[in-house]
Amino acid sequence: MTIVILGGTGVFGSRLARLLCRDGHRVVIAVRGVADAEGLAAEIGAEVLQVDRAGDLAPLFQTGADWVIDAAGPFHAYGKDPYRLPRACIRAGVSYMDLSDNIEFCLGISALDAEAHAAGVAILSGVSSVPALSSAAVAALSDGMDRIEMIDSAILPGNRAPRGRSVIRSILDQVGRRVPITMAGRTEAVRGWSDARAYDLPDGVRRRGWMIGVPDLAVFPGRFGAKTVSFRAGLELSVMNRGLAALSWIRARMPLPIPMGAVRFGAGLLAPFGSDRGGMAVEVTGPKDDAWIRRHWRLLAEARDGPFVPAIPARAVLRNAAPPPGARVAVAEIGLAEMEAAMQDLSIRFEREEIVLKPIFQTQLGEPFQTLPKAVRNSHQTYAVSRLAGRAKVTRGAGLWPRLLGWIFRFPSAVDDGPVTVLKTRREETEIWERRFGPRGFRSTLTIEDGRMTERFGPITFTLDLHVTDQALHFPVRAARIGPIPLPAWSLPISEAAETETNGQFRFDVTLRAPLTGQLIVRYQGWLVPTV
Repeated sequence: MTIVILGGTGVFGSRLARLLCRDGHRVVIAVRGVADAEGLAAEIGAEVLQVDRAGDLAPLFQTGADWVIDAAGPFHAYGKDPYRLPRACIRAGVSYMDLSDNIEFCLGISALDAEAHAAGVAILSGVSSVPALSSAAVAALSDGMDRIEMIDSAILPGNRAPRGRSVIRSILDQVGRRVPITMAGRTEAVRGWSDARAYDLPDGVRRRGWMIGVPDLAVFPGRFGAKTVSFRAGLELSVMNRGLAALSWIRARMPLPIPMGAVRFGAGLLAPFGSDRGGMAVEVTGPKDDAWIRRHWRLLAEARDGPFVPAIPARAVLRNAAPPPGARVAVAEIGLAEMEAAMQDLSIRFEREEIVLKPIFQTQLGEPFQTLPKAVRNSHQTYAVSRLAGRAKVTRGAGLWPRLLGWIFRFPSAVDDGPVTVLKTRREETEIWERRFGPRGFRSTLTIEDGRMTERFGPITFTLDLHVTDQALHFPVRAARIGPIPLPAWSLPISEAAETETNGQFRFDVTLRAPLTGQLIVRYQGWLVPTV
């Protein structure tokens, strides 16, 4: 086949051109400046075509192209007529695909569906790591599940991997902006480059990722029926990740422009550090028969082969049967086995894992967990993301000391009867609780450490004496630390916390008193029910 590639000298486009030449295709690299492509073309056996994507596109089709591939971008900056190229392909009767990971661009391609069908050509957007490869992994991982509850994915490149201008612009455009995600069946907005979590990759590599927007977030809930879909990206060096996280926090409050030159200069200074090992992780959670399972697919690329990964889906499409006509986002167009086969000549390895999940409160309590009332047990059946909602009364203590502690921990203001929601997110053997009383919220992380349940608020971690007494769940504070430093017993808050059931309804009653003085800090009591 004859394949014309725009952006064929870029980070991903050049690697796609190399792969397609290796597969025996006739590859034409379309560029504005021929000199920029001559060296690459001579090396891999490609041809060069001078064309300006903003000008006359007829030369693209005079090559006898079977496919035109846009590997340029950034796709969010294509101006008032972003689909000029795929429309030209439809008029010429030539199939088209792009490597876009921009939500709006990928979703908008469907406007060309009727024209593409009439012309008998395929117009595919997002033929890249997302959503083409990530969706192939989701489809494979979810095979046999009763349903999909949660999909979580991440792309985690090595620091020595080349980063083109388009990639940097795409990341920076999202830092600090609101990204819509589906969480427990509802659309919520999160801040771009926030809410970090850790991911395991093959060979013991562990990286952290931060929330960003990709087409998966908009497409997967409907396509796979998932109640929660999230996606993260992370750089290898902590200083870069934390710098972007700090910038995200600032930009959310002051929408400042980001100097592209300064960012590229800083990234260049850090280029010698880190490694060329990067990866991708996809996990799917859902019920299967009588159990809840979480399946993982992980990829690790080495020897500077990571930048080939975004080009793999296009290679896989061209290796397999021609896709049917129409214009659409490339979701599960090609199976995961075919994707992996298209990486066999690269330094890339994969692994899969399946884990049977058990609620962490059930794990900690053992048999006594089964003696709790049904409403209490159900409130702690979190395998992916669960949401509870109800009403609560909040009482705040008086005095400078209790008010200071309440401010530090962001406890809610006093109210006689107000709305309350609790969002619980399961990550590995940890649950993150986000409690919201009216407009105010606070967050904590619960996990089992050394046989005890702990709850962390920022840098302070409390050890809880979790136990069941008289069909009620109690979790008083028994110890605490700031970071790794234990706090003396006299500095601990006095806690009385119980979860019970009344007339089949889950009820909570939590009282915290200040250390030293015993003054009331906060008491919140009320009821909750699961929401769909």
